[in-house]
Amino acid sequence: MGARGCRGYYKEFAALLVGHPLLNRAMGDVSDRIGRPTDNGQIGVIDPDCRLIGLHLYDGLFKVIPFDNKGQLKEAFNIRLEELQVLDIKFLYGCAKPTIVVLYQDNKDARHVKTYEVTLKDKDFVEGPWSQNNLDNGADLLIPVPPPLCGVLIIGEETIVYCSASAFKAIPITPSITRSYGRVDTDGSRYLLGDHNGLLHLLVITHEKEKVTGLKIELLGETSVASSISYLDNAVVFVGSSYGDSQLIKLNLHPDAKGSYVEVLEKYVNLGPIVDFCVVDLERQGQGQVVTCSGAYKDGSLRIVRNGIGINEQASVELQGIKGMWSLRSATDDTFDTFLVVSFISETRILAMNIEDELEETEIEGFYSNSQTLFCHDAIYDQIVQATSISVRLVSSTSRELRHEWFAPAGHSINVATANTTQVLLALGGGHLIYLEIGDGVLTEINHSQLEYDISCLDINPIGDDPNYSHLAVVGMWTDISVRIFSLPDLNLVTKEPLGGEIIPRSVLLCTFEGMSYLLCALGDGHHLNFVLNTSTGELTDRKKVSLGTQPITLRTFSSKNTTHVFAASDRPTVIYSSNKKLLYSNVNLKEVSLMCPFNSAAFPDSLAIAKEGELTIGTIDDIQKLHIRSIPLREHARRICHQEQTRTFAICSLRHNQSSAEDFEVHFIRLLDDQTFDFISTYQLDQFECGCSILSCSFSDDSNVYYCVGTAYVMPEENEPTKGRILVFAVEDGKLQLIAEKETKGAVYSLNAFNGKLLAAINQKIQLYKWMLRGDGSRELQSECGHHGHILALYVQTRGDFIVVGDLMKSISLLLYKHEEGAIEERARDYNANWMSAVEILDDEIYLGAENNFNLFTVRKNSEGATDEERGRLEVVGEYHLGEFVNRFRHGSLVMRLPDSDIGQIPTVIFGTVNGVIGVIASLPHDQCVFLEKLQMHLRKVIKGVGGFGHEQWRSFYNEKKTVDSKNFLDGDLIESFLDLGRNRMEEISKAMGIPVEELVKSVEELTRLH
Repeated sequence: MGARGCRGYYKEFAALLVGHPLLNRAMGDVSDRIGRPTDNGQIGVIDPDCRLIGLHLYDGLFKVIPFDNKGQLKEAFNIRLEELQVLDIKFLYGCAKPTIVVLYQDNKDARHVKTYEVTLKDKDFVEGPWSQNNLDNGADLLIPVPPPLCGVLIIGEETIVYCSASAFKAIPITPSITRSYGRVDTDGSRYLLGDHNGLLHLLVITHEKEKVTGLKIELLGETSVASSISYLDNAVVFVGSSYGDSQLIKLNLHPDAKGSYVEVLEKYVNLGPIVDFCVVDLERQGQGQVVTCSGAYKDGSLRIVRNGIGINEQASVELQGIKGMWSLRSATDDTFDTFLVVSFISETRILAMNIEDELEETEIEGFYSNSQTLFCHDAIYDQIVQATSISVRLVSSTSRELRHEWFAPAGHSINVATANTTQVLLALGGGHLIYLEIGDGVLTEINHSQLEYDISCLDINPIGDDPNYSHLAVVGMWTDISVRIFSLPDLNLVTKEPLGGEIIPRSVLLCTFEGMSYLLCALGDGHHLNFVLNTSTGELTDRKKVSLGTQPITLRTFSSKNTTHVFAASDRPTVIYSSNKKLLYSNVNLKEVSLMCPFNSAAFPDSLAIAKEGELTIGTIDDIQKLHIRSIPLREHARRICHQEQTRTFAICSLRHNQSSAEDFEVHFIRLLDDQTFDFISTYQLDQFECGCSILSCSFSDDSNVYYCVGTAYVMPEENEPTKGRILVFAVEDGKLQLIAEKETKGAVYSLNAFNGKLLAAINQKIQLYKWMLRGDGSRELQSECGHHGHILALYVQTRGDFIVVGDLMKSISLLLYKHEEGAIEERARDYNANWMSAVEILDDEIYLGAENNFNLFTVRKNSEGATDEERGRLEVVGEYHLGEFVNRFRHGSLVMRLPDSDIGQIPTVIFGTVNGVIGVIASLPHDQCVFLEKLQMHLRKVIKGVGGFGHEQWRSFYNEKKTVDSKNFLDGDLIESFLDLGRNRMEEISKAMGIPVEELVKSVEELTRLH
């Protein structure tokens, strides 16, 4: 991205399905050099007898790809198709020769159906067995019916027709646009139809043997607006939606109280289409959240997307200097924890929940409270074990009295201790390791081992079949910086693993995720290692090292929704969890956590106790996943959104489809929402035919108030392009929208920007600057200052200082400059390529980012050092990349907490939202990092093969009607981060090719994952 060699590092958040590798049987390129791509989208159909594939990609051409019964493709050929405005094509069932049925519109806008036989020998069409003229004007979907009935259903807006060589049946329907269908029975007698309002109908073909006698249709209920319907089995249906969340539904035999037969079993989140979004820090924790305008029609919603795992605080108390925390039960079989033991440098305090569900201090008589507790744990026989530097005490949890005490040998003190319900392991100064077992009222010393160095940490968390007894003990060592595994009860050394480096292990933990056993080891500098552990041999394999912070880490297990996870407490608290047998790390949205312990009390079930700087918090934890999405259903389509920090509100431009008896009409609103509850608190209805196009929160020169400015357009049915619009200026007073000023415009106000204390508007083909003037009567108005013509449609505008970057409908990006002295705006430079823009953003003073309608991204650079006026007047294209997504909006910001001490924290990022509901990140990386990552990307391309033999280079090439060029100055973050999913052998293969150790490569790529 320019002379400094900055690159766009692109990362997309999307779900990956992990399964068996796909086998590529056949592939080929079906594009033609000539031909106009179809307006109604590509159509691909397969002959039901598997003789050929048919493709309608270009107007007037039908491409045929024959294939044999082994799935081998033969040479493709084109057949001329007389019908130019094709709406749908399907293959018919039960025909001796492959036969297509074509639904098309003629030049008088009438719609007809024709059939053609495909003769493979002559590579041509032969007139088919039947045709049908003058159908419903809204007919746009064909459903081929399988044997024994055969024929085709033609779905219109007001009628449904069944048609075959021997029959014609029609029924009227309530006016609707059917978007999708799903076949219920194999004989094709019942179909589910989904329309644009999300209504689900059942269509039944009544028949006597093979003779069709009629059609019946019945309303079943409401779903998301369906894009695909798949009947699975047992009345369970998958409804896939591009406009809302996809659903798994059950069709019941009897209707519910509302008359619906539809029961939603499960929802699958879909953010698309993201029309607009804003990045805000609602919690004021330094962490961005994205609030999107998602969905369409009745499935319109706002979605709040945030990264990491949140802790929902239930209670907190001020406590300084906490050194340790453990939760205890009153009896071994209790479901809930009663006590929270909090240890300080020279004392131990015990907190318990009282009747009012408040934490208050209590006592356990048998505890030694005038010393720091090193460890405590519930033990069998309704007991509690407490370890201090001088002894281990066994206390009754019911009577709270001391039952037994084991003292450290004279002249020795206990440095580290750990325990489970039946075992205790102690480390004394000088490398002494002592193993005790817990009995009923007795602690028995079973074994003692002398190690050559001091011990830094221990763990005996049971991970075998017995939940109360561990056969392995893990010991972290000073001096030789190693972890060792000993067998219990004999304390024989099983494994010794040197960790390398000079930083000691500070916390070790044995744990099981998804049936796999691991040893986790945290170092004093914030690094974390994990090993796969063979519990029978004690062997450690698959070593991985990641950086979780810069301070020492303590590891603790906790349970959430019956699954065990690990909390790594440090300056960047992290939850370690497993998905598809892979360890994942998700940051916790807290600044710094010194200790964590699970505290599952009756008042606060499934909670965690967290020690932070000077306070103890009890809270519940979010679902364990990387991204959290909260949905605010609107039942209308939000088109633009803006946040106003000062009033703690959001304003949106939205539209609702109101259905009267005859037709569907739109009503447009400006709505004000509270930024915490997301409730509507005020509404301003726009005029008939007027819609909101842009929205902005800003303040003006010489006015301390903050305003919402809204740009509108009057979309008249008879006009191609709006000739009238308004700019509305609102203030929020007592939670209500008050209209302060309005200004009529001669076109649609596509974009609004705050600009040097003034308002910059893009109105049709013009950029216009307005001043905020005080009238004689004390009211305010917008007054035109200057403008700039010369665009086809100025749709997207961004500003920086006095520079204005304009994204045009067809003329790519241009750069304008506002001249204060002359009070004029003039063009400085432009990109002379013909790109149809969909979004623009300014990355820095020199580099501008654009997205266009062929799903590409590109960057242009201002050529300030150009020798001639012509060179300086040209924006030079420096980066090109095929994203494969239609971008609607770029915004500066980040979804992760930016920590000032990290290099990653200094890297600027831009977030984008797309029609398919993808949220992605583009980061501008330093030159050295780019060179290194480009090399890694090149080697990964050789190792990771695309689906269907489609090369990564080919996929990422910038492609439009005019040119195809290799991507440049963009790196594919998804590909680079897939390095972390490779097996050890593949990693080593790449490491060898690059001449860089695997650990170093892993570390570099792990660092990048912190960008998102």
